[in-house]
Amino acid sequence: MYRRYLFPAAIVVLAFLAVLFSYRTISPVPSSSFVTGNFGGVSLKVEFATTTIAREKGLGGRKSIPDNYGMLFVFPKDDYYGFWMKDTLVPLDMFWLDDKGHVISVAEDVEPSTYPNVFYPLAPARYVLETVAGFARRHGIATGTPLILQNWPSVSE
Repeated sequence: MYRRYLFPAAIVVLAFLAVLFSYRTISPVPSSSFVTGNFGGVSLKVEFATTTIAREKGLGGRKSIPDNYGMLFVFPKDDYYGFWMKDTLVPLDMFWLDDKGHVISVAEDVEPSTYPNVFYPLAPARYVLETVAGFARRHGIATGTPLILQNWPSVSE
């Protein structure tokens, strides 16, 4: 008698697992790792890179970057963090920000072909924001422009 219910129950469990797996495949980055910020009067979807592994990978391997997207690299202290274009497939704008989120240095239209050159800020920075190339020019981002976020992430590593 119990065998009669075992097969339908197994089908239901397998269907549930298939839906769960497909959701995880469609959404490889949890939505909680994105926040909406404001940068130069533009709404920006910001993804955080808060671990060493995430900071090392950065935007490497991505074939395109949306116009309203930025990756924010979060560091534990202010320093002269150098960035390069290893494994990066699209040109980027790079913004070094102080501990309050204001731009202190900009590298515009950095091409993948510049690798292995390393780009450094003019002053110690706590954060680095990368966007699609041309973002600074299109939106008038310059030294002093704030990135406005509801909550700023921190790291201790």
